[in-house]
Parts: sequence; structure tokens; C-alpha cells
Amino acid sequence: MKNMLKISVVAILFITAACNNQQSETGKFETKKAESNGYTYEYVTNDPLKVRIYTLENGLKVYLSDYKNEPRIQTLIAVKAGGKNDPAEATGLAHYLEHMMFKGTQDFGTLDWAKEKPLLDSIETMFEHYRTLEDADERRDYYKLIDQVSNEASKYAIPNEYDKLVSAIGAKRTNAYTTEDRTVYINDIPANQLENFLNIEGKRFKHIVNRLFHTELEAVYEEKNRSLDNDYWKTYETLYSSIFQKHPYGTQTVIGTIDHLKNPSITEIINYFEKYYVPNNVAICMSGDIDYDKTIKLIDQTFGDWKPNNELPNWNKVMEDPITAPIEKDVLGPDAERISFGFRFDGRGSDDYKMVTLIDMLLNNSEAGLIDLNLVQKQKVLEAGCSVDDLNDYIIHTFNGTPRDGQSLKEVKNLILEQIELIKKGEFEDWLIDAVITDLKKSKVRQTEFNWARASDLVTAFTNDIPWKNYISEIDDLKKITKQEIIDFANEHYKDNYVAVYKRTGKDTTVQKVEKPEITKVALNTEQKSPFFKELLENDVEPLKPVFVDYDKDIKKAKMNKDIEVLYTSNTENDLFSLYYLSDVGSNNDPKMKIAVEYLEYLGTDKLTSEEFKKELYKLGCSFSVFAAEDRTYVVLSGLSENMEKSMQLFEELLESPQPDEEALKNLVDGILKEREDAKKDKFAILYNGMMSYGQYGSESPFTNVLSNKALLELTPDELINIIKGFTKTEHRILYYGPKDENELVTILNENHKLPEQLQPAPELVEYIKTNVDNTQVYWTDYDMVQAEIMFINKGEPFNNNLAPVSRLYNEYFGATVFQEIREAQGLAYSVWANYGLAGKADGHDSYMAYVGTQADKQSESMEALLDIINNIPESKTGLETAKKAIMNKIESERITKTSILFNYENAKRKQLDYDVRKDIYEQVQNMTLEDVKAFQEKYIKDQNYNIMVLGNRDKLDFSALRKYGSVKELSLEELFGYEKVEKIHIQ
Repeated sequence: MKNMLKISVVAILFITAACNNQQSETGKFETKKAESNGYTYEYVTNDPLKVRIYTLENGLKVYLSDYKNEPRIQTLIAVKAGGKNDPAEATGLAHYLEHMMFKGTQDFGTLDWAKEKPLLDSIETMFEHYRTLEDADERRDYYKLIDQVSNEASKYAIPNEYDKLVSAIGAKRTNAYTTEDRTVYINDIPANQLENFLNIEGKRFKHIVNRLFHTELEAVYEEKNRSLDNDYWKTYETLYSSIFQKHPYGTQTVIGTIDHLKNPSITEIINYFEKYYVPNNVAICMSGDIDYDKTIKLIDQTFGDWKPNNELPNWNKVMEDPITAPIEKDVLGPDAERISFGFRFDGRGSDDYKMVTLIDMLLNNSEAGLIDLNLVQKQKVLEAGCSVDDLNDYIIHTFNGTPRDGQSLKEVKNLILEQIELIKKGEFEDWLIDAVITDLKKSKVRQTEFNWARASDLVTAFTNDIPWKNYISEIDDLKKITKQEIIDFANEHYKDNYVAVYKRTGKDTTVQKVEKPEITKVALNTEQKSPFFKELLENDVEPLKPVFVDYDKDIKKAKMNKDIEVLYTSNTENDLFSLYYLSDVGSNNDPKMKIAVEYLEYLGTDKLTSEEFKKELYKLGCSFSVFAAEDRTYVVLSGLSENMEKSMQLFEELLESPQPDEEALKNLVDGILKEREDAKKDKFAILYNGMMSYGQYGSESPFTNVLSNKALLELTPDELINIIKGFTKTEHRILYYGPKDENELVTILNENHKLPEQLQPAPELVEYIKTNVDNTQVYWTDYDMVQAEIMFINKGEPFNNNLAPVSRLYNEYFGATVFQEIREAQGLAYSVWANYGLAGKADGHDSYMAYVGTQADKQSESMEALLDIINNIPESKTGLETAKKAIMNKIESERITKTSILFNYENAKRKQLDYDVRKDIYEQVQNMTLEDVKAFQEKYIKDQNYNIMVLGNRDKLDFSALRKYGSVKELSLEELFGYEKVEKIHIQ
């Protein structure tokens, strides 16, 4: 199943016994009404998600889905307004309002609302005046006045109290996002904290308070600057602005223009809030361990008095002119070249969406689509694929491709267009339509095992005004589409009516940055709590009892032929399986292992070509993948349980008798060499792969343990084939999650998993030891960017499981602290974090890392602030209490289930543990004090030496400031990546 698939449908014909029991042949989906405990709701018969849809008297929609996988609830609160609803003269409002929603209300986040409010009103008035000023000196001087009043107001603010509140009740993944069409607020909460959560949210959504406005404005500036440094984002904006020349989807951006960000309006934000943040424009969507009657009653109690907007404006779709000829644009930037192009269609709720979804999968399903087999499998391009951008008013069928060495972007585009032409001509096999629909169903069955996916479906239906009955019948609708209808639709809609964006490597001379005015650090009342916070913490909540994995009871253990260990857990939800062959052999044993598993993707057997093999496996509703990590290799087969044995037989043939292909190897090596050069243009690969590894290990690391380019060119098919064949001949074990019982599973494995007479031991592992940092050193790498990315890296202690509880508490406590200090108080960075990480193996070392991404002209200030707080951790009893409650509530409500049980056990074995380490954390954290955290910090973190890794533009970095920390050395890309530059990489 391709990763980029964005279809938002719910599988109706579950390939499961449970689902089959729910469905009938006729009248499958009908919308009905029912009443329970005084509340009327709608539901759809045979709905696999068991959704109830309530509408409160004030118009608030509530979508509830009960799924008792663990005692937690995924909550998404969706506002039907996004970037397209921003006034053209004040873009970025929806997104900035999203940020301000985390600043609290008059009930929390404040020490004294009566004293704070007049100051906030003054700040609002001052910003309105600031917008009218044009003279640069006058603006700078006036902003100093805003800064003064803001600092006075901050004396009454309790920063980050919303996050403290939800963290204290055990919320996870607290966040929000704004798109063109919607704004959605995210929390994953323990089920027993539902009432507390709703009390918080009920207050948050009724009132907005724009406190700490100018420091948060700094964060938004940073977010904008990060987008200006991102070639993917620039390509996306160019594509949209060309496809949508009238609609706000293209005429403005969600994050806003630089001019509008420089002239923010609190008044406009308040007006936007009062217009759109109203109950008749919002839905509360929840999936998890829910009691329907109790939940709707609590929601009514906390949101029922929210006043609607009876003059809520209707959104009128802006009609675009037809595109009658290709529109082509260029984007310059340091990243590797690639092509993106798209066709525009009617919106998410239209019939176009269903047809485009089907065509998208016929072209690219990661296994047997036309792009997959004709371009990727045959290595005619480096990468290619497509996806559906499902906006409310329009959708875009987007295509992407990366060229091979010597190949032009137009050649890649034309090769993809040729695949679309095959659809138009009907030159695809008839079975593929049914296989695609089975694949979609299988994917959705997987997704229904996760509350995030279930709740997201509810959001999509609400924000697109799609009746739930229609929403969950979309796959049935796809089944009704004929091959001829696909052909006719493709011929009508896929013509020369596309927009193509050529992302080329080069210097973008048009890049701007948001110039940020100077601000003074605001006061942080970190020890203070609002009365609301105190009352909330005193609420009696029926506690949950933690459940730890019992490796003897929760994992079934068996033996198959040759005494190979089989570990398995039962899937009682559906008819899908996952089968893992897992060995302790990886790239650190042999760097050729990664090449061999990639080569396997392009090989066939003595009976089937590689294309035929992919087709046969896809027909069975199954797929395989092979991944070589540093010290492990995973061979994974998954899909429909009814076809497990047939798919195993196919896959075992491939492992036992892969057929060498000289041309495939030449193309593979050619592609790897091109990918290596492209990676040196990717700032994320440079920072998080190259620089992070160098900071931990030095010049020789698991990341640089790769074949040289010369050695790559000398590879032969036979040596890679031998590595592939040797996998099942080397000691390994089997992990299984699925519906089969022990006897049936072992029987199938014994009959189909082919083994030698004697299994060979794993080859010797090359160990890489993290570098001792005796003196702080600064390493930097040049990259054409507006911002600077900075990491502090230190080798930690040898693995000691006794540090697990206190390090977990430190990370929880310090994570909130560093965010407050760097972003909330000083507005120095959009992103900042620090973490003490325990080693993954008993013979490994821990590590400490801290990161800040900031504007280059604030590099020195940001580094000083981050290092100061690392060495001089602020003491906050309130912060510690919140951190402890967060850890306790999370552990009490989380459940390790399904395949996670197996890998929890595997990871414990690597640390030589025979129990779930969360038990230690839970039992010890609740008794820890601030002195314990300080002692840990002083012993393992305070005043340590660091390898400081800096990525930025040589013309913007402050090297004199860097030299204050230690010697400064530039690292070349060759030093970071471990392979030499290839002047000509095409293989003759």
C-alpha cells in the first residue's frame, strides 16, 4: 500500500468474520435515528465504526466512535474554517489563531484577569496603530512601546498553562493543524480524564485571549522562515498558485504573506474567532474507549451553553477558469531536482474524487500499478508516484518524479504522462481494478485499528459536509465503476490541462525572510497556578490501573523446524496477518546487506519475472518488504490471512531462487549513486543523518559504514544473490501477528519456510562506539538557507536500566521547561527540544541531544539561551508535579497490543531485560522529588562538553560567536556521508 495514499474512506466489506456478521446483502447502509438517555442521535446501519452523530441545540456536531483497544480516547475538535477563509488583506489569520488558542482564557493562563485584560486591550490597540506606520524608524520605536506593555502584561500570564493542564491529565500528542479548509485541535487522552478534558476545552473554545502575543508572533515568523527554506514547500505553493489563479487555495497561503505577518492584527483575529469558532461551525470527533451516553451528556454540560453565530457566512466556492494548455513553472533551491505536476478536479464530495482515487491506485499502489511496474520496477526513473490532494472545493491529482543521472525533468514528466495514456487507452489488465479495491479495503481495515485514523475519518466527513452514510459507502461506489467509465473519464479529464513545476537545483535569489523586531524576554510565572488549574487537579477521577506486558503470558512461544523460535500474538479483530523473519544480521555485519535487499526488489524467480511476481502477490492482497538496519534485517510479509500460505510460497521461491539480473544491478547502482548525490543536497539528510552521526560517533559511524562508490561499481549479481539466499540459511526467528492458532501457524511455517540442514551463525558484528567528548568542539556545514539548525550532542553513560525512571522524568520535566524559556519567554525559535536517550542495547551508551532551529541572526542568542537552561535547569515544583502526573496518567492508560507486544519484547531482550521496563518507571517516578531530577541533571548533563553541530549559510553564521565554545571546523559533505563524490555516475 503506498505511503502517499490520501483516500479517506472506510472499508465496508471488511475481510473479517466480525464485519461479515454486521452486513447484509440488501439495505446495507441506512441512516436512522435513535434516542438514548435523553439524547437523539443518527447512526448508519452496519457501520463498522459504530458512529453516533449528535447535534446539540446550539448546532454543535458530535461524532462518537467506540473502540476499546486501550482506555484512551483520540479527540479531534474540528473548525470548518481554514486559510481560504482568511481576508485577502490579512492572510494567515486562521493559522495564527490556531497558535493563540494554546494561550489560555480568562479562567486559566492568568494570575489576575482583571489586571491583565486592560493591558491586553492596550496591546491590541497598539498593534492596530502599528499597522498604519510606514517609516522604518518610527515602526521600530513604536514596537519598543509594544514590547514594554507586553512585558508588563506578561507579569500576569502563566505561560503554557494549557499544555500543563492537558499534560497533567495524561494527554499525548497535543497539537493542532490548519489547512486551507479546516483547523483541527488534537489530544489523545486517558478515558478516565474525559470530564476534566471537556472542562478545559469547553472554556478554551468559548473565549480567546491573545496573551503573550508578540513572543508567539516570533514563533510564527520562524515558521514562515522555515517554509522559505523548504524546497518542497516552495514547490507546493508554486503548484497551487498556478492551478488556482482565482481561488484562495492559490491566491493566498495558509501561513500568510510576509507583509501581513509584519503587520498583525489582534482585532482581525478576534473577529475571525467570533465569526467561525462557534458551535454551529464545529464538530467534536472522538474515537476510543467511549461510553456514548456518558460522553454526550458531559459534552452537553461543558459545551451546551456555547452561543451560536446565527449569521454564520456561507462559503461560496470560487470558480476557476479551465486550464487549456500546460502551465510550466520553475523553482530554484539547493535540494535535488524533481518534477511535480497536477490536474485539477471537482472537490472532495464529488464523484470526481471517487474516479480520481481509483485511477490514482491503478497508476501507483506501490506494488502493481502502471507507474510501479513500468517506471519504478524497470528503473526508468529514480522515483515516481502520485497522490490525491483532497481539498473541499477542488482536488488535485498530483504526480511526482525524480530523474536518474543524465535524465531531464521533462523526460520524467513524459514517462509518467505515458502511463496516464495507457489508462486512457484501456491498456491495463482487468483484474487490476478488483485488486486495487481489495487493497483499499485492506488498508482501511488496518487503519480502523487506530483511533487516530478513525477520528480523522469523522473530521473529513464533517468538514466536507458528506453524510456519514455516503462517506462509508464510498468503496461500494468504487466497485460499481466499470473499466470503460474509467477510460472515458481519463480521456475527458487528463489532457494538456495540467500545471508542472520543475524544481531545479540552484540559488534562489528571490528568497526573503521575515525581519523580526527586537523583543525583551518576558516574565515566566512558572510556579504559579490559576484557580482553575488547582480545582482541576483536585477533581476525583477513578484511577486506571496500569497493565504491563507479561512476556510469559502475552506472547505465545513455539518452535518450528530446526528449532527456530516462533513468537506470536493473536489478531482477534480482523483477517489480516503480519509475518516477520527477523535476524541479527544487518549492515554493520556486512554493508552489502542493504544493497542486497534493495536488489531483491527487482528480481524474479525461475518461474516468474519480477513484474509477474509483484502482480501475483498483489492479486492475493499481500505485499512484502525487506529492510536492513544496522544490526538487524526484517523480512516482512503481510496481507489477507486466507492467502497467507499462497503468498508465503511465492515469497519463499523468491528468497530461495532469485534470478540474477545484470541490467537491474547496473540500474540499481546507477540509481544509488544518484541518490547519494541528491542526499548531499537535502538539508534534513545532512543534519539528521550526516551531522547527527558525526556528532555521536565521529568520522566512522554506522551511517558512514557503506560501500564506497568504487566498491558499488564492482558489485556482481552473484555476490548479492548469495547474500539473499543466505538469509534463511542464517540463524533467525519468526514473529507473527494474525488470526491463525499455534498449530495451524507452525504447520504452515514447517511446510513453506524453506531451511537448510544446518543454520549458520550470524557473521561478526562491527561495533561502533560513541565518541568521548573531551572538549567542546563546533562542527559546521554550509547550506544555502535563511535559518540555522544547531545541535548539542554528548555521549551519555553506559547503559544502566536504573536510569530509566529518572531520565523519563527529566525528559518530561525539561521538555516543557526548555519550550517555555526559548519559545514562550524569548521567542527565539519555532522548534526547540532536548532529550536524554537511553541506549538501545545492554552494551551500548546513552546520549544527550539538544536542538534549536532559529533565524541565523539569532544564532548566538539562541545557543546561549539553550546552553544556559541545560546547565542551570529552572526549579519548578509545579512543573515537576505536572511532569509526574503526566507520566503516571500515560502509563496507566496506555496498552501495548498487537505487533507492539512482540517488538516490546524484542527490545527488552536487547537490553537483557525479562520484563516491561515501564513497571520500574511507574513505581519509582511517583516517589521522586525535584532533588532527584537535579541530582540526575548535575551528574549527567550539567557542564558537559559537546560536539556542537551547526548547519547554515556561511555568509549568515556568526563564527566569532561559535569560537567562544571551542575550535570550529567545517565538515565537507564527503566527510559527513562517507563516500566520495562521483563526477560521472552513469554506468557504461
